[in-house]
Amino acid sequence: MAPRALWKGQLRLSLVSIPVEIFSATKTGARVSFRQIHQPSGKRVRYEKSVPGLGPVKSEDIVKGYEVSDDEYILLDPDEIDAIKLETKKTFELVQFVDACEISPLYFNKPYYITASDDLAQDAYRVVRDALRKAGKVGLGQVTMRGKEYLAAVKPCGDGLLMETLHYEDELREADEMFTDIEDEKVDKELLDVATSLIDRKSAPFDAGAYHDKYAEALQELLDAKIKNKKTPRVHADDDGGSSGGENVVDLMSALKESLKAADGRKPKKKTTRKKAS
Repeated sequence: MAPRALWKGQLRLSLVSIPVEIFSATKTGARVSFRQIHQPSGKRVRYEKSVPGLGPVKSEDIVKGYEVSDDEYILLDPDEIDAIKLETKKTFELVQFVDACEISPLYFNKPYYITASDDLAQDAYRVVRDALRKAGKVGLGQVTMRGKEYLAAVKPCGDGLLMETLHYEDELREADEMFTDIEDEKVDKELLDVATSLIDRKSAPFDAGAYHDKYAEALQELLDAKIKNKKTPRVHADDDGGSSGGENVVDLMSALKESLKAADGRKPKKKTTRKKAS
């Protein structure tokens, strides 16, 4: 089954716009998942949205509430939230470029793949990819997905582009407050040398394939054994309830040159100082 795009729109570099799609770079299908079963009846446990004194309610009758004081909420209709106009809902503009090492690992959140929407967009897509690779830079911008505007970084990844969402600064805890109990004292030199030697001996190129989720593997082995065992308790839980088009970037070189001129025009001019006549 082909993955579903989480976002479709334009990746913009100044005056150049490229139709793209964004896909999650991670998957959860390989993980073991469970359902909660009510053992006496053998039925699946379901979670219903309900109101005290009224019982279950319809989804269309639910709106968002923002608490302004104890037990007092202002109500927002979904249409009011959808009406908020953000350019980043359909346009992901790269507004700044930085060295990858400038971004602390603390900020990185989740990876996504960016692909060209169609064959006509691939020329411009490759230009942006190769330009980032040649410059050794990461592009920064903001994009709105699933009702949230993300800060995101874009960099080359194999034949394509990788986007990584970043935490905003106010989402991170200060490290100092977590390490206040650690005394600032010099470590024993001999112990430090031994630890450094151990690190050197165990250093090797990163290979993600060398690591496996041993707990998930052991859990799967347990499940396989129980499936084969005819004495394993089983139930039959019946389900008794309901549950941009591409653009041909013809004059790409012209657009890039115009973008470069615009960028140069925004740079502050150097002041010249005249020597006083003696």
